[in-house]
Amino acid sequence: MPENSTPFQPDDYFRLRFLQDAALSPDGQSVVYTVLHTDTAVEPPVDRKTIYLQHIHDGYTKQLTSGTRLDHSPAWSPDGAQIAFVSDRAEKPQIFVLPVDGGEARQLTTLPNGVGGGPVWSPDGKTIAFTAAAQDAPADPSTPYRFTRPIYRFDGLGRTDRSNQNVWVVGADGDEARPLTDDGFHYAPPRWSPDGSRLLAIGSLGPDTHSMKGQVRLIGLDGSVTSLTGEWGSADTAEWTLDGQTILFAGAPAGTDIGTQNGLWRVNVDLPGFPKPGRSFTNLTPDLPFHVAGRLQVDMPSATVRQPRIICVQGAAFVRVQCCGEVRIYQVGLDGSTPPETIVGGERFCEVIGVAGDRLLFWANSFNDPLNLYTKNLSSGEETQITHLNDDILGGIALPTVEHLEFAGEDGERVEGWLLTPATGSASAPYPGFLYIHGGPHSAFGHGFHFDFQMLAGAGYAVLAINHRASTGYGDNFATAIKGDWGHLDYTDLMAGVDYAIERGLLDPDRLALGGLSGGGNLTCWIVGQTDRFKAAIPENPVTNWVSFYGVSDIGPWFSVEELGGQPHEIPEIYRRCSPITYAHRCTTPTLLVQGESDHRCPPEQSEQFYAVLKVNGCPVEMLRLPGSPHGGAITGAPVLRRAQNGALLEWVRRYVPA
Repeated sequence: MPENSTPFQPDDYFRLRFLQDAALSPDGQSVVYTVLHTDTAVEPPVDRKTIYLQHIHDGYTKQLTSGTRLDHSPAWSPDGAQIAFVSDRAEKPQIFVLPVDGGEARQLTTLPNGVGGGPVWSPDGKTIAFTAAAQDAPADPSTPYRFTRPIYRFDGLGRTDRSNQNVWVVGADGDEARPLTDDGFHYAPPRWSPDGSRLLAIGSLGPDTHSMKGQVRLIGLDGSVTSLTGEWGSADTAEWTLDGQTILFAGAPAGTDIGTQNGLWRVNVDLPGFPKPGRSFTNLTPDLPFHVAGRLQVDMPSATVRQPRIICVQGAAFVRVQCCGEVRIYQVGLDGSTPPETIVGGERFCEVIGVAGDRLLFWANSFNDPLNLYTKNLSSGEETQITHLNDDILGGIALPTVEHLEFAGEDGERVEGWLLTPATGSASAPYPGFLYIHGGPHSAFGHGFHFDFQMLAGAGYAVLAINHRASTGYGDNFATAIKGDWGHLDYTDLMAGVDYAIERGLLDPDRLALGGLSGGGNLTCWIVGQTDRFKAAIPENPVTNWVSFYGVSDIGPWFSVEELGGQPHEIPEIYRRCSPITYAHRCTTPTLLVQGESDHRCPPEQSEQFYAVLKVNGCPVEMLRLPGSPHGGAITGAPVLRRAQNGALLEWVRRYVPA
């Protein structure tokens, strides 16, 4: 590294540029992509999103939008002559169309409440599909109102009667936009059938369910809607095969435990009378012991990492698969006759974007590098990085060293983790350490960019990340092991990892802190009620009381039962035993609770209960409130929220754990 390199500092976060989305041109010669940067010249800072065009063969790059607005979600027209995108340059976000060869953007939609997702061109280029919420005038917020839906508010959306996204279409020549759905479901951006006669979309949050599980739904241009998967199970993402006769989707069948890993499934759509009772679904990955469409938890404001996709070609499909602490791109044959094959791998988190001829476009990130775009020649195997969004910044940063750890849990099960150690300064092993715990809990850490890790390592702390029991990417038994027993194997796996790092001489047992978001916040609150070995704790948006969580969380009546095995009145002792609030009175660890005030997933009362018990029992405790912040606001929310979380985290650790 250069001699003048310095470690990451908190404000370096707002110097980084983050890839948001990308699309490969129909001829495979160019790519359009969106980059987020934070404008720190204004106070408070604001995010801007800019769309770029890049030629793959020579790297020529052209900025297509001004960089002063939120322009994003670019989509090529089928003939490659135009790009549709979403922009807030109107009063509300609307769809605009821009000629690739130059010229002014043309506003296509004028919806009073704006658009949500898309745009998606029809195969003939005449129509664009997108999603949008209710367009009637909202009610006076001071007026009383009532609900009948099971899920009447949802994290990041707000009131589901107002914010659920419907599927819309608009003519590419500017015809009036019209909705195709109004059935109470929340739809992800749709996908056109190859013949342009209908669309598919993942619908969730139905008007009669407590569950957030998605289902594949077919949408006709006449507004008819058919649930393709119905009660079959859950679906995360879906795509048409090239002949339009079948659909592929990533999902897990009903009746499996929460945490069961997705397979890649195929189902026919055109048989008379479909769907039929007993309709069979074909799993194309029955022997793949990994998580199709899975992801790693990262800390960067890039929505693209949360949106898996399937890309179909003749006879095969490309899809990302989480394999332990990596996310690879696999090729899966459509007839099931050949085993899935890794096309893009390595110690990183990858996602396929598009395929044209022999060229595959994908993005990737790793512990020490945010997202960049790459291509791979499917014939020669040659891989090329085509964007270098942060090379100028990272070239002056002393990045941490990453060490892979593997150790045994209390029952002998193999558990995996990583230790990021400071790159410069006077710090040396044994380091002061920070146990960072992932949320979910059915998710994972691994080779993905996490700014909190970088910031803590830059401040002289070694960051320990462990994929404890319940993590995905290690098989179904591993991922479902804590059902009805939260706080047991997940907790002992984490402590075994800490003990292992101490035994290796890597961590100082007298200088340890811990924290995490959501499920990581839950485990943080659990741990400080079980042991006093940590000198500081920072739980963010935690679950602390399963009984009240059942009633106040947007997913409480579904998630609580799936995780614990029954209703609160059926198994009250399990709800009590698995709740950190039960043991909170024993806590002596100085604790900073970080709580989003608009979090509907783990609402503020969860932190408030824990705060009250610690305060009344004399434990040092403070609470940072993030106004307007949903569950993930400290990761993808406004810069003021991200800055506040970063600063508070680092200040609290430094206060109680000297580096």
